[in-house]
Amino acid sequence: MESNVENLGALERRFDIKVSLAKLQNEIDSRLKRLVKTTKLHGFRPGKVPFKMVAQLHGAQVQQDVLNDAVHKEFTDTVKELGLHVVGYPRFEAKSAGDEGQNYVFSATFEVYPEISVGDLSKQTIERPNVQVVDADIDKTLEIIRKQRIVFNKVDRAAKSGDRIKINYHGTIDGIAFPGGEARGVQLILGEGKFLKDFETAVVDMAVGATKSFDLVFPEDYHGQEMAGKKATFEVTLESLEEPVLPEVDKEFVKSLGFPDGDIKKLREGIQQDLEREVSKRTRSKIKEQVMQSLLDTTPLEVPSVLINQEIERLMQSAKNNLDARGVKAAELSLKPEFFKDKAEYRVKLGLILAELVKLHSLKASPEQVRHIIEDAAQSYENPEQVVKWHYASSERLQEAESLALEENVVSWALGKIKLVDKDVTFDDLMGISRNGAIS
Repeated sequence: MESNVENLGALERRFDIKVSLAKLQNEIDSRLKRLVKTTKLHGFRPGKVPFKMVAQLHGAQVQQDVLNDAVHKEFTDTVKELGLHVVGYPRFEAKSAGDEGQNYVFSATFEVYPEISVGDLSKQTIERPNVQVVDADIDKTLEIIRKQRIVFNKVDRAAKSGDRIKINYHGTIDGIAFPGGEARGVQLILGEGKFLKDFETAVVDMAVGATKSFDLVFPEDYHGQEMAGKKATFEVTLESLEEPVLPEVDKEFVKSLGFPDGDIKKLREGIQQDLEREVSKRTRSKIKEQVMQSLLDTTPLEVPSVLINQEIERLMQSAKNNLDARGVKAAELSLKPEFFKDKAEYRVKLGLILAELVKLHSLKASPEQVRHIIEDAAQSYENPEQVVKWHYASSERLQEAESLALEENVVSWALGKIKLVDKDVTFDDLMGISRNGAIS
């Protein structure tokens, strides 16, 4: 067997494997003799079929199996001898079978792991968000809690934005009803955007029991293509009308939030503690994101395509599972591998860098670290102890916690080298909350 390794690219390699079939004959005969004991053939007792007949029946398949095993063994021995770190599986191709079929030559094409050399992190600078939770943040959170506990009361007046209404409607296009254009007892809150803006605007100022007809034009990008860009006529009847009522921040309200003595001051202190915990978590997350990007920026490397393809498959399967859970068929959204390529390459590169750092600097996760991560995550659930047991009952879930612990160790190591500067930001900026309250 000869092995002159060719470099076909940054990570792709190829070498030839020569196998002498004559040297494999003993193994071929040995396997055929074992088959004699189990081969069944009409007219012969079990184990009494002549060797020659067994060879005629199974000889070609046995020869192919022995040849395949020999090629794989030669490949494994060669890459071990040469110290090559192979990714995935090689691709074997027959090149020639000469000497009356006694000698075979195969080419083995494969990828190897890249050499990883982490760059100089001391020249990297990352920002640490510096956030102070102020009274305005507590007030805003308290307002969100009030809105979550809104109640609706019937009212005798015209409808306006924010009201909860119940309607019947019937729509036509050129006098003809269309799919989804009719419904009864539909409930919506005006201004939330459940219906088209022009539809909701037309309903404003209607009174209970009133019926109104109006036209609207569906947007060109409307999800129902048969209606997109077309003008429809709707007839709407308002069945009921309720106005929103926010609860007062009084003792009863405070008690309902888990403070038995109804002390508003304690409620605000509790909210502040919750917000500060969120600040701490988000700050660590922001620092981690920047550390990971610094590692990528200072460590250029080629990534084996086989690893990228495997990660694309995982990401696609995860996306399909999430869509299935929401009742959306993945086929309807035309999920394509290229949609996931950049993310897959990012994750594979980062994974290789992290693995190298863990190995070089002994950054392995301790059982105590893993336990802390699991217990910390469990605190947001009603029964933390059960959640902890649930994690430890699955090696896959436990591995996720171990991966997070490894990442924390890498971040701690990197922060000993990277320049860290504080940057004052608001709570909303840190959490990605826009002026209208939406989270980005």
